[in-house]
Amino acid sequence: MRLGEVVVDVAPLRSGRNFRLVFATQAISMVGTHLTSVAASVQVYDLTGSSLQVGLMSLVLGLSLLVGLVAGGLLADRADRRRIVLVTRALTALVIAALAVNAALPEPRVWFVFVAAVLAGLTGGLGGPALMAATPGLVAPGQLAAAGALITLTAQLGAMAGPALAGLVAAGPGVAMCFAIDAGIYVVGLALLAPLPALPPEGAGEAPHPLRAMAQGVRFVRGNQVVAGLLLIDVCAVVFAMPYALFPEMAAEHFDGGASTVGLLYAAPAVGSFCSALTSGWAGRVHHTGRALIGAVGLWGAGIACFGLSPGLWLALLFLALAGFGDTASEILRRALLQHHTPDRLQGRVGSLWLAQATAGPSVGNLEAGLVARALGSSAGAAAVGGLVCLAGVAALAVAMPQLRRATLQGPPATEDREPAPPAEAADRPTP
Repeated sequence: MRLGEVVVDVAPLRSGRNFRLVFATQAISMVGTHLTSVAASVQVYDLTGSSLQVGLMSLVLGLSLLVGLVAGGLLADRADRRRIVLVTRALTALVIAALAVNAALPEPRVWFVFVAAVLAGLTGGLGGPALMAATPGLVAPGQLAAAGALITLTAQLGAMAGPALAGLVAAGPGVAMCFAIDAGIYVVGLALLAPLPALPPEGAGEAPHPLRAMAQGVRFVRGNQVVAGLLLIDVCAVVFAMPYALFPEMAAEHFDGGASTVGLLYAAPAVGSFCSALTSGWAGRVHHTGRALIGAVGLWGAGIACFGLSPGLWLALLFLALAGFGDTASEILRRALLQHHTPDRLQGRVGSLWLAQATAGPSVGNLEAGLVARALGSSAGAAAVGGLVCLAGVAALAVAMPQLRRATLQGPPATEDREPAPPAEAADRPTP
């Protein structure tokens, strides 16, 4: 295999101006998101001196985001997706700007940070499914995996650069500047996305009642073994083998370290994820996509199990990096398969389920890991057991769902009610 077939495939950036605009917006937005997230946490702690208050703010944000995602999935299948993205991002920019004003006051109000978290979660959730659902109409038919890899790469870059930049800005000019920079990033994003064409979903004028529309999305997921399998296999990873809540205890009791060791544990999966995104050129070319997905989730589970069994820190970091590599590979493949096997008229609703699971799943997984650690009396044992349970779940799904094993991005999708894909030269035109 040539080097060009291994490194991240940038063909979507070369062939479509519209996707370039989305990619650029996502790249800067990921940095801005971490600026605001870190700044809000720092500000709440400075105002209250309570880690519980910081946790409550994160909970409020997460719950409002879930509500927004559910409503956003319905909205993305009923109205022009470009308009939804522009309106929700403009509203979010106003919320972040208000946070900057509040932070600049002589006596900032902590209650306003909580209100802003609710508003930002709702607007972010409303716009997220629309942007995800619009992607298949902005790239050529065979470039879904490559497009997903590029979006994932922006998230990994933001996760590495955003918190570090937020710390520097918060320690210097202050948290108000963090919020102001993010508000400015949203304005730049609006300018980048404004030239996009209208992106109406198929059958927008025939949208049923919202409750019936949501029921249609759930029925589609239940009746499509590939899509259902994609959601279930992610549950195996994020619920059974989520190790992050165990890192502080493992650093202190298993590796005899302190805060620096905790930082290394958190950084190791991100390093593996970044390397995975950089070497994702194979994702769009592999024929047996379903099998590759099963292997990638299995790598995550095996990495977490081996992490829990590792006697030394550096070996543990290596296994965490391998787990992160598998996790990002599976995310790229899952996103592409989900979009490939979902008809355009359902992209918003199905995408919102995927995004909601990605939002809530890790929180449930971290809680589960903490409970298992308490029951076993060992955080390392909890990590090992979680990884093994993940592997067992992946194996069970692989046996029980043959269509998931046979799923591929090559050729027409398995979904019967999806319209034929547009030709490659129409990548810059919206799907009719």
